[in-house]
Amino acid sequence: MQTLMRAGAVLAVVALTTQVGAADHVVSQRGKEFFPKKMQVRAGERVTFMNDDPFAHNVFSLSDAKSFDLGSYGKGEGKAITLEKPGTIEVECAVHPDMRMVIEVRQ
Repeated sequence: MQTLMRAGAVLAVVALTTQVGAADHVVSQRGKEFFPKKMQVRAGERVTFMNDDPFAHNVFSLSDAKSFDLGSYGKGEGKAITLEKPGTIEVECAVHPDMRMVIEVRQ
């Protein structure tokens, strides 16, 4: 029984370490631009797109490494994605076609 309890405690620590190890990154949308315009993250990390403009944005990507569409969201709102695999992700805004950024996902 004690061995089983120790094994459970070890698994809990491993799970917690895995969750804590993944980083969260924030991309700001302001002045109809992404900040930063380029970023590097590791596979498994999360990126949150915060709308700091007084109007709506719709962030999306058609990239092979990660295809997504966050839908329209307004000022003060944020939407997050988790980047599972390595590659280059070109991000755009469906509302403002000049808004573009690149995320490099490393292993």
